[in-house]
Amino acid sequence: MKITDTHTHLYMKQFDDDRDFIIKKAIHNGIDKFYLPSIDHSTITKIVKLEKKYPNICFSMIGLHPSKVHPYNFKKELKNIEKWFHKHSFSAIGEIGMDLHLEKKFFFEQEYVLKHQIQWVKNTNLPIIIHCRKAFDPLFNILSKEKNFIIKGIFHCFSGTLEQAQKIIDFGLKLGIGGMITFKKNPISSFIKKIDLKNIVLETDSPYLSPHPFRGKRNEPIYIKIILKKLSKIYSISEKKISEIINLNVKKLFLS
Repeated sequence: MKITDTHTHLYMKQFDDDRDFIIKKAIHNGIDKFYLPSIDHSTITKIVKLEKKYPNICFSMIGLHPSKVHPYNFKKELKNIEKWFHKHSFSAIGEIGMDLHLEKKFFFEQEYVLKHQIQWVKNTNLPIIIHCRKAFDPLFNILSKEKNFIIKGIFHCFSGTLEQAQKIIDFGLKLGIGGMITFKKNPISSFIKKIDLKNIVLETDSPYLSPHPFRGKRNEPIYIKIILKKLSKIYSISEKKISEIINLNVKKLFLS
C-alpha cells in the first residue's frame, strides 16, 4: 500500500536534526512520495536541494505564500521567484492563495500576487496548490473570473463547509485532507462522506497540524496513515482501497 503526502514542508528547520531519518522512516511505512510547496524565494533552494537528493520521491513546487506578501517587497519577491522558472522544472505552483486571518490590511497585495501567479498556471498548465484561510469568498470570486482555462490542483488544508467543498470541486480542484479531520470538534467529519473519494488527496502540512493524538507536536509524513485510517472509518472502506483511489487522483493531477 503506497501513499503520497501531497503537502509537506520537509525542508524546514524543524527537520534539520533528523530529516533523512524522517524521510526513510516514512518510505519504509509506505509513504513514497512527498510534494514540497515553497513559501517564498528563500525556500526554493532548500526544496530543490532535497528534490535532487531524493529524485522521484521529493517533488518541488513553487509559489509565494500569502502570509509572505508584504507591501514593501511583494513585486520584487515575485520577480525573484519567477527567475526560478527559467532554471528548474517544478511539479506545481504553490502554495499560493489568500490568508485574511492576520493580514487583512494586505488584502489588495494578496489579490495582486494571487492573480499574477495564476498567470504562471495558465502559461505552464501546472497544477495549482491553493492556501485559503478566512478568505473563501474573495478567493472564489477570483477563481470564478478565471474560468477561461482549465484549473487543476489542490485546495490545501480544506476546512470549510460542504457547500464550499462543492464549489471547490466545481472549479476542478481536489480537497487536501489533513490532520484536522482527526480533531474532535472538526465539522468536516460530519459531511465528508458525501464527497466522492475521487475528489480527495491526503496531506500532512508537516511540521504543522499534527493529527490526534499528536496534536501540538511536530507533524511528520508518517502520520498521514492516521488520516487514512480516519477516512477508512468514515467511508467504511478499507485503507488499501482508499489509498488506491487517492493514488490514482494524485497521478491524474500531477502526471496528466
